[in-house]
Amino acid sequence: MRLRNLMTAASALLAVVAAGPAAHAETGHAEHWQMGLQPANSPSMEGIHWFHNGLLLPIITVITLFVLALLIYVMVKFNAKANPVPSRTTHNTMIEVVWTVVPILILVVIAIPSFRLLYLQRNIPAADMTIKIIGNPSWNWTYEYPDLGTNDDGSAKASFTAYLREDAADLQKAHAANIPYLLATDVPVVVPVGKTVKLIVTSDPDGIIHAWTIPSFGMKIDAIPGRLNEDWFKAEREGVFYGQCSELCGKDHAFMPIEVHVVSQDKYDAWSKSLLESGDAAEAAKLLATLEAKQPALAQN
Repeated sequence: MRLRNLMTAASALLAVVAAGPAAHAETGHAEHWQMGLQPANSPSMEGIHWFHNGLLLPIITVITLFVLALLIYVMVKFNAKANPVPSRTTHNTMIEVVWTVVPILILVVIAIPSFRLLYLQRNIPAADMTIKIIGNPSWNWTYEYPDLGTNDDGSAKASFTAYLREDAADLQKAHAANIPYLLATDVPVVVPVGKTVKLIVTSDPDGIIHAWTIPSFGMKIDAIPGRLNEDWFKAEREGVFYGQCSELCGKDHAFMPIEVHVVSQDKYDAWSKSLLESGDAAEAAKLLATLEAKQPALAQN
């Protein structure tokens, strides 16, 4: 009976793991009992998936099984009963050479694709659009779209500050509204699908260090007072994707979410037009919600 229960539990766990990528493909945030990384929605995150699942996981699995086999071999062959007279061997030159050279070769095998992935993440391609992101001392984010036009003083015409959505701060209300707890914002960042988005990230000069992160995009960049950092992503499917400040920044660090809507070019154009004409990000967000309800993004696995 106990063996049957263990087998049933193992089967259920395997089913969850196997269904994980498909079940969570469109949520844009971590789910309960999810195993593994969030589904990829950018070239960088696809590279991270391959690096983790296709390279590191097999290597560490082989190493773990090898060490386990050595431990079992030592326990069986060299226990007091099987080997009453212990060996006085102090070293073996060949073994010491092998256990020095082999780890070096393993690290080289890991390092080469790791450097390639880092280069992909930091080599910013020609951008289709730019967004400036400012981390504020009041634990929220300000977004500027300079490509949509600038005022006489050089400031962006399209700009807004996104705050934690009120019901997202309450677990019961968030569950009732079917929104992710502590992740949703009152107004979202909006980008068109399939476009290379360049990010210029900083923090208020009188503020502290934050970090702007979207796990599904495989990117994280520090927002540092008085310094401009750059990053990029290219979302390859439509949907809503979430992140949080990923640099411990004070008492409201846990209440500094990021919400990005990846939409079609037509929806983006309608949203940006509304934002420019009304100057109200909440009004533009309502229009976008209406468009998304009428024409939901096609599911892509």
